Order: sequence, then C-alpha cells, then structure tokens
Amino acid sequence: MAEAGFVIIGAGECGARAAFSLREQGFSGAVTLIGAEPHLPYERPPLSKGAMLDEAPALKSIATAERVSEAGIELVSPAWARTIDRVNKTVLLEDGASVPYDKLLLATGASPRQLPLAEKSRRCLSLRTYDDALQIRSRLKPGARLAVVGGGFIGLELAASARRLGAAVTVIEAQPRILMRGVPAEIAAAIHARHEAEDVRILCGVGLASIEDTPSSVLIRLADGSQIEADWAVIGIGSVPNTALAESAGLAIGNGITADEHLHTSDPDIFAAGDCCSFPLTLYGSRKVRLESWRNAQEQGALAATNMLGRKERHEFVPWFWSDQYELGLQVAGLADEGAETVRRDSGENAFILFHLAEDGRLVAASGIGPGNAVARDIRLAEMLIAKRAHPPRERLAAPDVKLKALLAA
Repeated sequence: MAEAGFVIIGAGECGARAAFSLREQGFSGAVTLIGAEPHLPYERPPLSKGAMLDEAPALKSIATAERVSEAGIELVSPAWARTIDRVNKTVLLEDGASVPYDKLLLATGASPRQLPLAEKSRRCLSLRTYDDALQIRSRLKPGARLAVVGGGFIGLELAASARRLGAAVTVIEAQPRILMRGVPAEIAAAIHARHEAEDVRILCGVGLASIEDTPSSVLIRLADGSQIEADWAVIGIGSVPNTALAESAGLAIGNGITADEHLHTSDPDIFAAGDCCSFPLTLYGSRKVRLESWRNAQEQGALAATNMLGRKERHEFVPWFWSDQYELGLQVAGLADEGAETVRRDSGENAFILFHLAEDGRLVAASGIGPGNAVARDIRLAEMLIAKRAHPPRERLAAPDVKLKALLAA
C-alpha cells in the first residue's frame, strides 16, 4: 500500500492550489491529487471568454507537468474516486486502486445543471470542461445560429464570444431579467443593452415548452407559443455541487458538502473546499453560502491546506466575482443582497459603481461595470473597506472626486 499522506480529490483550481500550498507551507509527506479529466489542472474562466475566440480554445494550465513533478505532487488522472472508506481512511478508485490518507480534501467542484427537456437532444451542449469548449467552438462558425438557455455569467460570456465569431445568438432566460443571482438590476441592464447593441436577441420571463431535434437544427418551443430554431443550443442554467461521493461516505450535505468556518466536514479528517462546499461566511453573520468563483477556489484551496496542517484559520475572505463581456468588465465584491440601501458613483468612461449598505450603514458589497479595468481599482478598495466592516459616509461614496483610498485610511 502506498504511503498515507494528504489526498485531494478534484484537480481543478481549488485542488491544485491546495496541493501546491501544502508544499509552500513546508509539508514534506505524500501529496496525491486525483483528477477526473485527462489534462493537467487548468483554468476554467477563459473557456467561455478569450479562449473561445481561438480556432481551438487554448488550455491554460495552472502548472506544467515539470512543476507538478518538482513539487513532489502525484497527479493521478484520469481517475474517478468511487468510495471513501472513513474507517480505514482510504479512497477506492474506479480501477480498483486504493489510496490511503491521513487527511482528505474534497474539491470535487460542480457540474452543469441538467435540463430534462434537452436530455434527448444531440444538439444541446453544456460548457464546463475544456473538452466541452472544443465541441462548442467547433460549431461557432460565421452565420451559425446559437441558442443559449440561461442568462447567467456563462451563457452571456459565451453569447458575447459567439457574436465576435459571427454567429447569430438568442438568449432565453426564464427569470424576469438576466443575471438575477448576485448582480444588481442596474448593472444587469447595462449588460443587457450591450448585448442588444451587438444584435443578440434576449428573451426574459419566458419558459420552455419543448426541445426537439430536426435533421439539421434544434427546435425550441417557448411557453408563450413562439419557437426558436437554431443550429445548436448551449444549456447554461447553473450548476449543482458534486456531492455524491461525500454523501455515499455519510458526510453532512446541505447545498453542497457541509463544512465549518475552517472547512472541516462532519468528519474531522476530511475537508471540503471550492464549488462543492457550503460553509459559513464570517463577514455576513455566518450565513451559509456556496460560492462558485475562481478566486474562492484559490482562497479556499490555500485555506484548506493550512488547516489540514493542523491550524485553525477561519474563512475571512470577501466574496469576489467578475465577468468580461465585449469590452465591458463587471466586478462584484461582497454579497449585494445583504444591502438595504444603494449609493451610486459615476466614474466617467461609461463606468459606475454601486455601493451596497446594510441598515446600520456598514458597507457590505460593491458592484461595478465599465470598459476594461475601469472599475477594478475602486472595487478592490471597496473590498478592503468591506473586510474592515467600514461605515463610510454616503455622500463621500457618491462623490467621484473622493478617493476610496482616503476612506480606507480614515
């Protein structure tokens, strides 16, 4: 039997970050990283954005094979963990191999939410992996007709990329507006208008009645009786955490694998982090959340590594999300739905930031949009104010000539 050490299931952003962080913090024991995909750990955000504009989407590896080897990380892929034996502290793989562990991290990520109406269609695709991106990119030719079901980040980023490639795009969103989750209506309206300026057709507040393939297209019938015919459809209606392995092992589950503020699961020797993990967010009264974001995956991967080494550090990070669509950069720091009041700052260059304040005036979130990185610096400063639990004066937040750095110093 192999040497017991630290085992990480999931070789994405979170799992890879945890593995390297263990080495950076001086751990010299065995580190095994188990991944389901045949690729080296890679970045997912470019798959719907810049990488999609290439003839073949580029795979942006997190680390080279040489770096993985030099760090003494054993990467086992493609491999699937079948069961966790918590009594004997081993992970059983699909090929029959048994991997012992002292500490185990579940960084199993999430999978695209399935749409039952699309199950029988060969022309309905989803985007989560590099291989998914290759399939979609090969179909985005000039003049192609693409239907995107779901007006969230993935669907809209893909819509923007498809228009750059000359495809005709229709976005179908069942909710009253796009970006309903986590993005304020004013910013969603700006994104909506930008897509329409690119001739993207956006249909909100309408459900689906049926989806069926014809010999050369996919026919989507809407609940209002209308129909959309496309060459291909991409289903982007959110994701579900990959919890089956944890659930079969008897771990607590609740909108993901349940973890505490230190990322411990209900088993003291098993941790969970990243998209699969539901945990209490200290900055917001220990509100239980599950965050699907690139930065959260990095931060929790590093935090899990720290606490696997016996420390007791809490999750103190401010949630942060971003999206690039056309020339626009959208960023959100904190949880906007925690705000009871909104203060707007117009920054010029068609950019603005919304500051979200709690009832007591505490800054709990900031949302911004503008060309390129126009709002990036101020969102970063706002993030620092949120972390400090600051109560900045409303009139100063609204004034473009007042530097947020000055508010931070105060």
